[in-house]
Amino acid sequence: MMGNKKLQVWLPLLFSLVLIAGMFLGFKLGGQSGNGKGLFATNKRSSLQEALDLIRRRYVDSVNIDSLEGHAIQDIMNELDPHSVFLPPVDLKEANEDLAGNFDGIGVEFNIFSDTVNVVYVFPGGPSEKAGLQIGDKLLKVNDSSLTRKGFSVANIKNLIRGPKGSEALLQVLRGKTLQTLKVTRGKIPVSAVDAAYMIDQSTGYIKLTKFTENSYEEFMQSMESLQKQGLKNLVFDLRGNGGGFMNEAVDMADEFLDGDKLIVYTEGVNSRKKEYRCKRPGLFENGKLVLLMDELSASASEVLAGALQDWCRATIIGRRTFGKGLVQEQYLLRDGSAIRLTIARYYTPLGRSIQRSYQKGKKVYMDELWERFSNGEMVSADSVKNHNGKSFETACNDTLYGGGGITPAIFIPLDTSLAQQKANRLAVSATISNFVYNYYLEHKPEIDKYSNAAGFVNGFTNTEDLWQRLVKFTAADSIPLSTKDGREKDLVLQRLKALLARYRWRNSGFYQVLNGGDAMVNKALETIAK
Repeated sequence: MMGNKKLQVWLPLLFSLVLIAGMFLGFKLGGQSGNGKGLFATNKRSSLQEALDLIRRRYVDSVNIDSLEGHAIQDIMNELDPHSVFLPPVDLKEANEDLAGNFDGIGVEFNIFSDTVNVVYVFPGGPSEKAGLQIGDKLLKVNDSSLTRKGFSVANIKNLIRGPKGSEALLQVLRGKTLQTLKVTRGKIPVSAVDAAYMIDQSTGYIKLTKFTENSYEEFMQSMESLQKQGLKNLVFDLRGNGGGFMNEAVDMADEFLDGDKLIVYTEGVNSRKKEYRCKRPGLFENGKLVLLMDELSASASEVLAGALQDWCRATIIGRRTFGKGLVQEQYLLRDGSAIRLTIARYYTPLGRSIQRSYQKGKKVYMDELWERFSNGEMVSADSVKNHNGKSFETACNDTLYGGGGITPAIFIPLDTSLAQQKANRLAVSATISNFVYNYYLEHKPEIDKYSNAAGFVNGFTNTEDLWQRLVKFTAADSIPLSTKDGREKDLVLQRLKALLARYRWRNSGFYQVLNGGDAMVNKALETIAK
């Protein structure tokens, strides 16, 4: 008994001695044995570090070492795959905001016409609406900074308008001919990942998802539940132009379409063990016809979702072969506030297909291949599918699928590269057209606002000839000739004009409701669902 008591007294001391001895031994092994490069040395300096130290101590002029380090890291990343990137602090903030689904600001959208910042949208319930800002207002100053300087970039303006939540911005505003000063308290501004969600007909819904943000699954579920209350039986899910985002959001969405514990995707890399992602719960839309719309700009998480649904024969994919980005990035912060997004694994579909396109010929060729497909209008044939350089896989529904080059659609819709379409596309994104639509909306706002929804506007707005003649006159001043003889070009431009007008009233949902009426992929989707 006495021996046990003595042991209890000395035991903490013994533990302490063992701990100290272990720490000392680890220190010796880590860097103090022999030549100072111990068995577990972690303080070995690289040649790059040595070079930077020499430059810091011995170079003839003063230099920004952080900038040199950034360039060096960027050069290293360029030797890796096309999606491993270095993000300086200023770029990191914007990149993170893009996927966060929100940002701190005043809650407006703006465009620059004639070197003047024009408010083209005010977020309902946001800080600017509460302060009294309106569509059509011209922003002249933010606090003491003028916004009317010639050549002032959009990035410069954003930096002045945005700021921490709770901070104040004093805006000098020109409304008509009246100069006003409005005080706006900045707040958290949501950026929706779901651009549109509406019923095309009594049983078919349409959802347009632009990216996989932190809130995209929640928004998707809200849209699905709303459409189901309106009679949803079939769904057209539009992922065109969706470059990806958070993979877990895509996995959660796939779970809503697949039953049981089906495998959705797995990841694996040389330094990353295989990890499987499976269905975990009953889905909201496990039955009912499902069509996915994809194109060459659908990438990453979009391809994860599409690959799972295609492998399990759950959806019909319509469109064009996707980007082919099947690499998993993880973000690591560096000491100066920058970060690297490093590829750590590859995505594989349930059948084991790699989504990733080959990048062995370098980044330039990798991107040039995509541009060639996009600009020339890829024609899918048996040969072009085999050129993915991937092996074939058989599904339970007897479809033959290929790996190694994105997701190939079941039904191919070529890119319209006709002259009329090209001219219409160029006009649609021009500053002249944006300026015209903006002014036309302000002038005809009461007429357009009387429609309660976009569907009513599509059917009710028939003043298209006046719209066209005004556009012809407006663009002539900028030396943009419009061919009144080419009926198709005129029809394409008018449809885009109506869609842009609808966007002012009903945001992106209204834009797509108008535009989708003449969309070849959407029409093919409806035809497929009807079979």
